[in-house]
Amino acid sequence: MNKLLISLVLSLGMAGSVHAAQGDAEAGAGKVATCAACHGGDGNSAQPSFPKLAGLGEKYLYKQLLDVKEGRRVIVEMTGILDPLSDQDLLDIAAYYDAQVPSMGVADADLAARGEEIYRGGNLATGLPACTGCHSPTGKGNDPAGYPRLAGQHAAYTAKQLTNFREGVRDNDGEGMIMRTIAGRLSNKDIEAVSNYIQGLR
Repeated sequence: MNKLLISLVLSLGMAGSVHAAQGDAEAGAGKVATCAACHGGDGNSAQPSFPKLAGLGEKYLYKQLLDVKEGRRVIVEMTGILDPLSDQDLLDIAAYYDAQVPSMGVADADLAARGEEIYRGGNLATGLPACTGCHSPTGKGNDPAGYPRLAGQHAAYTAKQLTNFREGVRDNDGEGMIMRTIAGRLSNKDIEAVSNYIQGLR
């Protein structure tokens, strides 16, 4: 019993030290020059095919950077860019972009109503859960859980990611396959509608 208790205490101590690793947003400001070409200096990309990183969530951003660097998420445009960066660099970049203020977009009025239905209510007939459960009613996400902010994200980017999850092109959502399962229940029209709604969500 004592050995088990000691082992548990030591394990928790090690887990705590790993969790304690934090990014420094100020240090990250000096490490994003290459990132800015696609994502903007403040994380608000002008090109709809590149995601807005501002306010996306530090935990989520760090995971994506690490996944790209270690090959779990393949983004052709980022090939090799993160290779020379340390773990602390990735943490700092994630902290910097999370600290930036995201710009808002505008939804297509013809698609927004259907998109809102999906985002807020899911689809009982297909077993599709509402997006609000993980990403919040306002789209601000849940950073402690690693669920990203969606509000204001480019519709084109969101639609591409949902399609990639559905088709299995993107699979770095973990063993739970949460996003792959959800996206598998969305039609092309559903994806277009919910992506547009998200773009205008405030």
